[in-house]
Amino acid sequence: MSVERILFVNQEITPYLEASYMSIIGRYLPQSIQEQGIEIRTFMPRYGMINERRNQLHEVIRLSGQNIVINDNDHALVVKVASIQSIRMQTYFIDSEEYFLRKEILVDKSGKAFSDNDERAIFYAKGVVETVKNLGWSPDIIHCHGWISCLIPLFVKTVYMDNPLFANSKIVYSVYNDAFDKNLNRSMVSKLKACGVPAKDAANYKMANYDVTTRLAMQYADATVISHEDVDESYRKYALELNTPTFEHKQEQYADDYLALYNQIIQK
Repeated sequence: MSVERILFVNQEITPYLEASYMSIIGRYLPQSIQEQGIEIRTFMPRYGMINERRNQLHEVIRLSGQNIVINDNDHALVVKVASIQSIRMQTYFIDSEEYFLRKEILVDKSGKAFSDNDERAIFYAKGVVETVKNLGWSPDIIHCHGWISCLIPLFVKTVYMDNPLFANSKIVYSVYNDAFDKNLNRSMVSKLKACGVPAKDAANYKMANYDVTTRLAMQYADATVISHEDVDESYRKYALELNTPTFEHKQEQYADDYLALYNQIIQK
């Protein structure tokens, strides 16, 4: 058995955002995998700094309109899409005026973490998985990049574990140097439980911060990628403790290495 479908859940992708280490991987890794003949779907949040006209984003009406409930409040899910025509690669954007209209990603202009980062991560995770459900598309691999995707492993392994689309999906979590200095809202536990996360799993997020949520993402994933040499050494050590496949991102010509990792974990 070899991998046929890969879902990439990204925090950043260039050219929709300015080029950064993470956004360049978000752009070129899916392309390199698609060029191997593998079917992909790629997601990212529709941040406020993305120029919709220049990048030709347009709403996918059949995928929009669903409400995601967080903390007893309904939040409209809007799904948009754009293409990099030269390589025929589509990106789906999870849009929310409340959570993603701002022009920063995890921290504001002064470097202060957003107080609702917990809800933003919940909305993004639910938005991605519900959209994939509506597409009726079953990924062999779900590869998460960046902190905003940190709840995808939790949701797939708990809330959606019995959904036939995700029953056999394996998760790869890539750790980057994108830490922020703030504890998440203590009500995160109740918010997760209200989304269907089992109480014993939700309880792990009682005193959550960047470090706790990153380690939990690694724990729920089937493999960890250390994406850069400047990633804190503690995450390398923790990956070894988990005894799951761990991969160091190669700087060049990395498609074959990733394919080997993907094929390794779907055969376990």
